[in-house]
Amino acid sequence: MTSAQDVIAAARAAELSVAVAESLTGGAVCSALVSVPGASHAFVGGVVSYSLSAKHTLLGVPDELLETVGPVSRDVAVAMAEGVRTRLGADVAVSTTGVAGPEPHDGQPPGTVWVGIATARGSDARMHVVAGDREAVRDAAVSWALAAAAQALVEVSHA
Repeated sequence: MTSAQDVIAAARAAELSVAVAESLTGGAVCSALVSVPGASHAFVGGVVSYSLSAKHTLLGVPDELLETVGPVSRDVAVAMAEGVRTRLGADVAVSTTGVAGPEPHDGQPPGTVWVGIATARGSDARMHVVAGDREAVRDAAVSWALAAAAQALVEVSHA
């Protein structure tokens, strides 16, 4: 399991910066990263964009995208990561969006999580599904986001 300490250590070793855009996790990824001593050498910052308007205004996610595919989607996870990377000038950006439950959201069942990643080499997102309550879903999303950030840092540093 990748820890926030692993992410910060990898970023510092490669002299790369990291930024985060969160919806589902509500700042938990940022909190995990800043809990690591020395995080300020690699962590640029984060944006918690819980509402559709915040995703659009703060991260530049197109309204049309939010209206057509909805906030819990691959395309929105990618747009969130790209938006925070651009706005904060980071080398690597990760995003989280999904449904913690207990009810479905925009036709997506609870436990649906999208983690986006953006670097100068490109952007992508991966869907994960977890069973459990809100806390379990959010905790899993934080773990997946940290793992995605660590992997992207390795890829960028070896490019």
